[in-house]
Amino acid sequence: MPRIKDFVERSDTATGRFFDLCIQSLIVLSLISFSVETLPNLSPNWEHYLSVFEVVTVAVFTIEYIVRLCVADKKLAFATSFFGIIDFLAIVPFYLSLGIDLRSVRAFRLLRLFRMFKLVRYSKAMQRFHRAFLIAREELVLFLFVTMILLYLAAVGIYHFEHEAQPDTFASVFHGLWWAVATLTTVGYGDVCPVTVGGRIFTFAILLIGLGVVSVPAGLLASALSKARDMETE
Repeated sequence: MPRIKDFVERSDTATGRFFDLCIQSLIVLSLISFSVETLPNLSPNWEHYLSVFEVVTVAVFTIEYIVRLCVADKKLAFATSFFGIIDFLAIVPFYLSLGIDLRSVRAFRLLRLFRMFKLVRYSKAMQRFHRAFLIAREELVLFLFVTMILLYLAAVGIYHFEHEAQPDTFASVFHGLWWAVATLTTVGYGDVCPVTVGGRIFTFAILLIGLGVVSVPAGLLASALSKARDMETE
């Protein structure tokens, strides 16, 4: 059992690196297979091959999950950890879709996209990013809360300025939310735009605020990534 534990959990050995590479390759191929399945007019042969590949992929991921659960020192802690949940979500859609009306399978198939998160386990950079997110999570949650408030205030403001001039476009505060999202994120699709002087001045102010909305989380994550790297070198 200790040798199996080193095989699946250690990436600093030849066998561990080989195992990681195989799983990573299988994850990428699985995502490609998922995309190919969406192509129209697939031949029956291709559908058969993709189905067989899906069964093989799920079998490998299931074995991997069971092995990791067996060799874990604290099995409950592993099962409820971030990586444990991702490993579980990578295989559960297949089993949920068995014996269910085919019209409902499509919804479960979308859950297969959780497999891409399995790549996080095998990438040191992604693990560092995950650690950085945990370091800055309180600040990010606070920033998200403030951003939601700003979005609402922006929607109320543009409704106040533009409702009379564009009653169909800005029929309510909820209609103004789309403009608020596009403006605060500085995307500016242009499908909804102000025509009044007050609305344009208000838009200018929101655009200035939007620059901060984009830059603040980037700065928080950059600082947290620096701290995470320092923790690795200690």
